[in-house]
Amino acid sequence: MKREAILLLVIGALVVIGAFVGMRWYQQNQQKTQVAQTPAMRENMVRPDSPSLGPADAKVTVVEFLDPECESCAAFAPEVKKVLKEFDGQVRFVIRYMPFHKNAQLAASYMEAAAEQGKYWEMQEKMFVNQSQWGEIHGAPQPVDRPDPKVLFEKWAGELGLNVDQLRASAAEQKHVDKVQRDFADGRALGVRRTPTIFVNGKELFRLNPNDLRSMIAAELKR
Repeated sequence: MKREAILLLVIGALVVIGAFVGMRWYQQNQQKTQVAQTPAMRENMVRPDSPSLGPADAKVTVVEFLDPECESCAAFAPEVKKVLKEFDGQVRFVIRYMPFHKNAQLAASYMEAAAEQGKYWEMQEKMFVNQSQWGEIHGAPQPVDRPDPKVLFEKWAGELGLNVDQLRASAAEQKHVDKVQRDFADGRALGVRRTPTIFVNGKELFRLNPNDLRSMIAAELKR
Protein backbone atom coordinates (compact mmCIF):
# COMPACT_ATOMS: atom_id res chain seq x y z
CA MET A 1 0.00 0.00 0.00
CA LYS A 2 2.83 2.35 0.83
CA ARG A 3 4.37 1.81 -2.59
CA GLU A 4 1.03 2.46 -4.29
CA ALA A 5 0.52 5.60 -2.26
CA ILE A 6 3.99 6.88 -3.10
CA LEU A 7 3.44 6.06 -6.76
CA LEU A 8 0.16 7.97 -6.76
CA LEU A 9 1.83 10.93 -5.09
CA VAL A 10 4.61 10.92 -7.70
CA ILE A 11 2.11 10.70 -10.56
CA GLY A 12 0.06 13.50 -9.02
CA ALA A 13 3.14 15.67 -8.66
CA LEU A 14 4.14 15.04 -12.28
CA VAL A 15 0.65 15.97 -13.45
CA VAL A 16 0.76 19.22 -11.48
CA ILE A 17 4.24 20.05 -12.79
CA GLY A 18 3.19 19.23 -16.35
CA ALA A 19 0.13 21.44 -16.05
CA PHE A 20 2.23 24.28 -14.64
CA VAL A 21 4.83 23.98 -17.42
CA GLY A 22 2.10 23.82 -20.03
CA MET A 23 0.40 26.89 -18.61
CA ARG A 24 3.68 28.82 -18.52
CA TRP A 25 4.40 27.87 -22.14
CA TYR A 26 0.93 29.01 -23.17
CA GLN A 27 1.22 32.28 -21.27
CA GLN A 28 4.65 33.02 -22.73
CA ASN A 29 3.46 32.41 -26.26
CA GLN A 30 0.31 34.42 -25.68
CA GLN A 31 2.42 37.28 -24.34
CA LYS A 32 4.72 37.05 -27.35
CA THR A 33 1.73 37.20 -29.69
CA GLN A 34 0.16 40.11 -27.81
CA VAL A 35 3.42 42.10 -27.82
CA ALA A 36 3.53 41.86 -31.61
CA GLN A 37 0.05 43.38 -31.78
CA THR A 38 0.56 46.44 -29.61
CA PRO A 39 0.34 49.78 -31.49
CA ALA A 40 4.03 50.51 -31.01
CA MET A 41 5.03 47.11 -32.37
CA ARG A 42 2.63 47.30 -35.31
CA GLU A 43 4.59 50.31 -36.53
CA ASN A 44 7.65 48.07 -36.71
CA MET A 45 5.85 45.25 -38.51
CA VAL A 46 5.39 46.90 -41.92
CA ARG A 47 7.09 49.91 -43.41
CA PRO A 48 5.70 51.90 -46.37
CA ASP A 49 8.62 50.86 -48.58
CA SER A 50 8.58 47.15 -47.67
CA PRO A 51 8.31 44.83 -50.71
CA SER A 52 4.77 43.48 -50.82
CA LEU A 53 2.26 41.53 -52.87
CA GLY A 54 -1.52 41.67 -52.68
CA PRO A 55 -4.05 44.36 -51.76
CA ALA A 56 -2.82 47.04 -49.37
CA ASP A 57 -6.22 46.90 -47.61
CA ALA A 58 -6.33 43.11 -47.33
CA LYS A 59 -7.95 41.72 -44.19
CA VAL A 60 -4.88 39.56 -43.58
CA THR A 61 -1.26 40.67 -43.73
CA VAL A 62 1.50 38.05 -43.72
CA VAL A 63 4.92 39.45 -42.84
CA GLU A 64 8.07 37.41 -43.33
CA PHE A 65 11.40 38.39 -41.83
CA LEU A 66 13.97 36.62 -43.98
CA ASP A 67 17.65 36.38 -44.74
CA PRO A 68 18.37 35.88 -48.48
CA GLU A 69 21.27 33.56 -47.55
CA CYS A 70 19.21 31.49 -45.10
CA GLU A 71 18.73 27.89 -46.26
CA SER A 72 15.43 27.53 -44.40
CA CYS A 73 14.11 30.70 -46.05
CA ALA A 74 14.94 29.33 -49.49
CA ALA A 75 13.40 25.96 -48.68
CA PHE A 76 10.17 27.39 -47.25
CA ALA A 77 9.67 30.08 -49.91
CA PRO A 78 7.86 27.77 -52.42
CA GLU A 79 5.53 26.59 -49.66
CA VAL A 80 4.65 30.15 -48.73
CA LYS A 81 3.87 30.96 -52.37
CA LYS A 82 1.58 27.94 -52.66
CA VAL A 83 -0.39 28.92 -49.58
CA LEU A 84 -0.67 32.55 -50.65
CA LYS A 85 -1.92 31.48 -54.07
CA GLU A 86 -4.81 29.68 -52.37
CA PHE A 87 -5.86 33.00 -50.83
CA ASP A 88 -5.16 35.11 -53.90
CA GLY A 89 -6.60 38.60 -53.55
CA GLN A 90 -7.35 38.18 -49.85
CA VAL A 91 -3.88 38.44 -48.33
CA ARG A 92 -1.09 40.98 -48.38
CA PHE A 93 2.41 39.49 -48.22
CA VAL A 94 5.27 41.67 -46.94
CA ILE A 95 9.02 41.04 -46.86
CA ARG A 96 11.38 42.35 -44.18
CA TYR A 97 15.12 41.64 -43.87
CA MET A 98 17.09 40.02 -41.06
CA PRO A 99 20.70 39.84 -42.35
CA PHE A 100 22.25 37.20 -40.11
CA HIS A 101 24.55 35.72 -42.78
CA LYS A 102 27.72 37.10 -44.36
CA ASN A 103 26.32 37.91 -47.83
CA ALA A 104 22.78 38.75 -46.76
CA GLN A 105 23.20 42.52 -46.87
CA LEU A 106 24.72 42.38 -50.35
CA ALA A 107 21.97 40.10 -51.63
CA ALA A 108 19.25 42.30 -50.16
CA SER A 109 20.81 45.37 -51.79
CA TYR A 110 20.72 43.67 -55.19
CA MET A 111 17.13 42.57 -54.62
CA GLU A 112 16.17 46.15 -53.78
CA ALA A 113 18.04 47.43 -56.83
CA ALA A 114 16.14 44.92 -58.97
CA ALA A 115 12.89 46.21 -57.44
CA GLU A 116 13.63 49.63 -58.93
CA GLN A 117 13.40 47.98 -62.34
CA GLY A 118 10.25 46.05 -61.47
CA LYS A 119 11.89 42.64 -60.91
CA TYR A 120 12.07 42.25 -57.14
CA TRP A 121 10.28 38.91 -56.85
CA GLU A 122 12.03 37.45 -59.87
CA MET A 123 15.42 38.38 -58.42
CA GLN A 124 14.50 36.94 -55.05
CA GLU A 125 13.55 33.65 -56.69
CA LYS A 126 16.82 33.55 -58.65
CA MET A 127 18.78 34.00 -55.43
CA PHE A 128 16.84 31.33 -53.56
CA VAL A 129 16.92 28.76 -56.36
CA ASN A 130 20.66 29.28 -56.87
CA GLN A 131 21.53 29.89 -53.22
CA SER A 132 24.10 27.06 -53.14
CA GLN A 133 26.17 28.91 -55.74
CA TRP A 134 26.69 32.05 -53.66
CA GLY A 135 25.58 31.38 -50.09
CA GLU A 136 27.63 29.93 -47.26
CA ILE A 137 26.26 26.54 -46.27
CA HIS A 138 26.29 25.71 -42.57
CA GLY A 139 28.69 22.92 -41.67
CA ALA A 140 30.19 22.70 -45.14
CA PRO A 141 33.62 23.92 -46.30
CA GLN A 142 33.43 26.89 -48.64
CA PRO A 143 34.98 26.36 -52.10
CA VAL A 144 38.05 28.52 -52.61
CA ASP A 145 37.07 29.14 -56.22
CA ARG A 146 33.52 30.30 -55.45
CA PRO A 147 32.56 33.24 -57.72
CA ASP A 148 32.05 36.69 -56.27
CA PRO A 149 28.31 36.88 -55.43
CA LYS A 150 28.12 40.21 -57.25
CA VAL A 151 29.13 38.50 -60.50
CA LEU A 152 26.35 35.95 -60.11
CA PHE A 153 23.73 38.50 -59.10
CA GLU A 154 24.52 40.62 -62.14
CA LYS A 155 24.48 37.55 -64.38
CA TRP A 156 20.99 36.65 -63.19
CA ALA A 157 19.89 40.26 -63.51
CA GLY A 158 20.94 40.14 -67.17
CA GLU A 159 18.92 36.95 -67.63
CA LEU A 160 15.90 38.81 -66.22
CA GLY A 161 16.38 41.59 -68.77
CA LEU A 162 17.52 44.21 -66.30
CA ASN A 163 19.91 47.06 -67.01
CA VAL A 164 22.97 45.62 -65.28
CA ASP A 165 24.93 48.87 -65.11
CA GLN A 166 22.00 50.62 -63.49
CA LEU A 167 21.52 47.70 -61.11
CA ARG A 168 25.19 47.68 -60.08
CA ALA A 169 25.21 51.40 -59.37
CA SER A 170 22.02 51.23 -57.33
CA ALA A 171 23.10 48.18 -55.31
CA ALA A 172 26.15 50.12 -54.12
CA GLU A 173 24.06 52.96 -52.68
CA GLN A 174 23.88 53.47 -48.92
CA LYS A 175 20.09 53.73 -48.96
CA HIS A 176 19.77 49.96 -49.32
CA VAL A 177 22.11 49.34 -46.40
CA ASP A 178 20.09 51.75 -44.28
CA LYS A 179 16.81 50.04 -45.22
CA VAL A 180 18.10 46.57 -44.36
CA GLN A 181 19.55 47.73 -41.06
CA ARG A 182 16.26 49.45 -40.19
CA ASP A 183 14.44 46.17 -40.90
CA PHE A 184 16.91 44.34 -38.69
CA ALA A 185 16.26 46.78 -35.85
CA ASP A 186 12.50 46.42 -36.31
CA GLY A 187 12.84 42.65 -36.26
CA ARG A 188 14.85 42.73 -33.06
CA ALA A 189 12.22 44.96 -31.45
CA LEU A 190 9.58 42.38 -32.40
CA GLY A 191 11.59 39.56 -30.89
CA VAL A 192 12.77 38.02 -34.15
CA ARG A 193 15.78 35.81 -33.46
CA ARG A 194 15.75 33.41 -36.41
CA THR A 195 14.80 33.27 -40.05
CA PRO A 196 12.36 32.86 -41.47
CA THR A 197 10.03 34.34 -38.88
CA ILE A 198 6.48 34.84 -40.11
CA PHE A 199 3.63 36.84 -38.63
CA VAL A 200 -0.03 36.60 -39.64
CA ASN A 201 -1.83 39.77 -38.60
CA GLY A 202 0.84 40.23 -35.94
CA LYS A 203 0.64 36.67 -34.63
CA GLU A 204 3.77 34.58 -34.97
CA LEU A 205 3.79 31.32 -36.88
CA PHE A 206 5.65 29.10 -34.44
CA ARG A 207 6.20 26.11 -36.74
CA LEU A 208 7.43 26.33 -40.33
CA ASN A 209 4.56 24.26 -41.57
CA PRO A 210 2.42 25.25 -44.57
CA ASN A 211 -0.68 23.76 -42.95
CA ASP A 212 -0.19 25.93 -39.87
CA LEU A 213 0.25 29.00 -42.06
CA ARG A 214 -2.87 28.07 -44.04
CA SER A 215 -4.90 27.59 -40.86
CA MET A 216 -3.77 30.90 -39.37
CA ILE A 217 -4.71 32.80 -42.51
CA ALA A 218 -8.10 31.08 -42.72
CA ALA A 219 -8.81 31.84 -39.07
CA GLU A 220 -7.98 35.52 -39.53
CA LEU A 221 -10.19 35.76 -42.60
CA LYS A 222 -13.12 34.41 -40.56
CA ARG A 223 -12.74 37.02 -37.82
